[in-house]
Amino acid sequence: MISRLYIFVLIGIACVVFTLSCASKSSLNKDGDRSGLPTQGIEFSKQVKAMNDRILMRSLSLGRDLHRDYKIGPEDLIEISVFEEEKLNKSVRVSSQGNISLPLLGILRVKGLTANELEREIRDLLAEKYFQDPHVSIFIKEYRNQRISVIGAVDKPGPYDVTGQKTILDALGMAGGLKEDAGPLLFLIRPPQPEDEVSKGKEDFEAMKPKTFVIDLEELLVKGDLTLNLSLIHGDVINIPVAGKIFVGGEVKSPGGFPVRGKKLTVSQAIALAGGLGPKAAGSETKIFRYSENGAGKEALSADVYAIQKGQGQDLYLKENDIIIVPVSGTKAFFIELRDTVKGLVGFGVSMASF
Repeated sequence: MISRLYIFVLIGIACVVFTLSCASKSSLNKDGDRSGLPTQGIEFSKQVKAMNDRILMRSLSLGRDLHRDYKIGPEDLIEISVFEEEKLNKSVRVSSQGNISLPLLGILRVKGLTANELEREIRDLLAEKYFQDPHVSIFIKEYRNQRISVIGAVDKPGPYDVTGQKTILDALGMAGGLKEDAGPLLFLIRPPQPEDEVSKGKEDFEAMKPKTFVIDLEELLVKGDLTLNLSLIHGDVINIPVAGKIFVGGEVKSPGGFPVRGKKLTVSQAIALAGGLGPKAAGSETKIFRYSENGAGKEALSADVYAIQKGQGQDLYLKENDIIIVPVSGTKAFFIELRDTVKGLVGFGVSMASF
């Protein structure tokens, strides 16, 4: 009797140990066995950390050069000193057109110049007519406020009011760096500038569109290509989409990024997610820009959206981080502009006839 009871106790203990063992394994699987994480995910996490370290170091080092490289703009207050003539020493506010007015020299265009460049220009002008080897110094007393927005996979997204010249690295530093799920691309979206509209002519519809610059974060932050560290201006929006998306831009109705992770998405489906082609689209000349799997760079693929819609073209499957660009058709743009002009003239004629 005692031996049977002893056997039952041993069996019970074994069952409890087995149950606890299974529970601990189940708990480990639920929480995620970190040792089983894909190597690619670990490497990408390390890469994002390295990028954030680069952002921090670069933003700190650039802090010393902001005033030297700052480009003068409207509403800035500039202090001008000329050693040879006290009457020329004054503080002037840059007009909304980017000009200042000085005794002897009249109206000067200063927008877009650095302080050093303006010093040289004033010195050269004074040397032509008034002084031999004049000494000129420029100090920017007040900087205009600029608003820059950083959105997407950053630690602290949102709008930032800044003064002085800022760059992409500065903005990423202010936004706390990249999150671990940040994708490999940064999009800098720049609103149309008034001077662009004047120089190109308001009839040029392209002047009214925002510009988008695509920056490869690995090239900028890991390989150190500082030509990609663009200077920012008022109204710029920086967007770092999360990984696992495709991006559709150009002549579509709703450009943007769309999730693709775990899905099979084709070119035509991506165009549909972006609201379809715009009225001026050259759908037959659509391009797909893709990162090579071996890391050798990017490749460009061609797609004919019209042929795909008719069932006559290959509807390619997309990969994460593919960029689809639909260009504008010059012919369509011309006829649409012509149609709108005719409509305007007809409306003008009707309104005149009503008097």
